[in-house]
Amino acid sequence: MEVGADPAEVGRARRWARSRLAVSGIAADEPLAQTLVLLISELVTNAVVHTGCPAVLRIRLPHTALAASGTVRVEVADRSARPPCPRRAEDCETGGRGLELVEGLADRWGWSREGEGKRIWCEIDRRPAPAASRAAARPATPSLGGFAFGLA
Repeated sequence: MEVGADPAEVGRARRWARSRLAVSGIAADEPLAQTLVLLISELVTNAVVHTGCPAVLRIRLPHTALAASGTVRVEVADRSARPPCPRRAEDCETGGRGLELVEGLADRWGWSREGEGKRIWCEIDRRPAPAASRAAARPATPSLGGFAFGLA
């Protein structure tokens, strides 16, 4: 998906991601979908806000559409050669936590140079739920450090 260099494009990227995940059998209320949408939101926001360039968002899903396991990979490519700069934001700061969230929620993440720009990626391993917990499963809200995140 091509994303314009406008922060308003982040919402469009989230909607596109939700639809792609739904078509692939990952329900919007699954913790995996909620986490992926949050990661996508952070990576796309970083690309358009910190580079001022358009970006390209890709989601790579397991080979079989309804696979209960496999790796989901999110990639955001932009035209800026400036590498990502993870940092620890102070409590009073209103920004600067995007890559910290990515690091905490993704199983892996990284970046590579691509032409004149770069590609930032993260991966989440989709693990099958144990049979006993599938029967009693309830939608969960992703959390980090005791704070719950709801996605709009």
